[in-house]
Amino acid sequence: MSDKITRITGIGSALVDLLINETDGFLAALGKVKGGMTYVEHHEQEAILEQTAQKPIVVPGGAACNTIVGVARLGGKARFIGKRGTDIGGDQYGEALERFNVEPMFENSATPTGRVLSVITPDTQRSMFTNLGASVEMEPAKVVPELFRDTAIAVIEGYLLFNPDLMMASLKSAKAAGAKIALDLASFEVVEASRPILNDIISEYVDILIANEDEAKAYTGFEDEPAAIEALSKNVALAVLKVGKRGSHVAADGRVVRIDPQLGAEAVDTTGAGDLWAAGFLYGIAHGYSLERSGAIGSACGYEVCQVVGAHIPDEGWDRIKQLL
Repeated sequence: MSDKITRITGIGSALVDLLINETDGFLAALGKVKGGMTYVEHHEQEAILEQTAQKPIVVPGGAACNTIVGVARLGGKARFIGKRGTDIGGDQYGEALERFNVEPMFENSATPTGRVLSVITPDTQRSMFTNLGASVEMEPAKVVPELFRDTAIAVIEGYLLFNPDLMMASLKSAKAAGAKIALDLASFEVVEASRPILNDIISEYVDILIANEDEAKAYTGFEDEPAAIEALSKNVALAVLKVGKRGSHVAADGRVVRIDPQLGAEAVDTTGAGDLWAAGFLYGIAHGYSLERSGAIGSACGYEVCQVVGAHIPDEGWDRIKQLL
């Protein structure tokens, strides 16, 4: 039996997802940029919900958590670190993680569990309105190396860049525990807001850097795919550029590998597509698969999650993905 450490541990915001399908006009009336993420108060989420006739779909979420659940559903060892409220939402969140065989490492708070309202437009793009709730109360001093014990890859949620002290505590503790660090840049707003510290963080701590087109442009200044992936790969061992329907590029050891998308039905909803792509890819890397095979698993996970509303792939989707393994 192999002694190889394959566990993937994620740290990030424990957020309940509320999903509604709406029109472009509905989103425009809110005055928000399509595809972005905006921090709002709880009452602002309620005001948006009052304007729609749609009943929201409710599922546990958060970028790092989506990735970690995906790893667990693939059969990998998975752990999630976060902070939740001692409310119904928090109870449901914890129960869901245990049901998916994720090891939960929660701090509890009297503050309500955070949540994200995602407005999904007909082009399948999602625009997120986030209230962090209890998740914003995670204390840097309590993020210690022990939380990352026996971890091959630590997935650090890009949104933690909005809390530099927490981000630094997470990076230092994961590195001290001997884990490789994967950072997903999360959104172009994150990149723009954290530019003063981002370069130093990536060059000193990050082993695996993951970005989509918008994030890569905000970070590197390049729209051209070859130039963008080359710029992303500086100072890291492995870089990923996701380009939606066109697939992705992976750079490592001085070479760039093109990963084809999985073709099939048109997307129903892109919520969690990047998170689940990362789940498949990082699962492969942690288990010693080639870049090409890891990318193929990532593409399969990204495809399957786009066939449903929300970031949770149903059992039959996981069965199809596991055929690749």
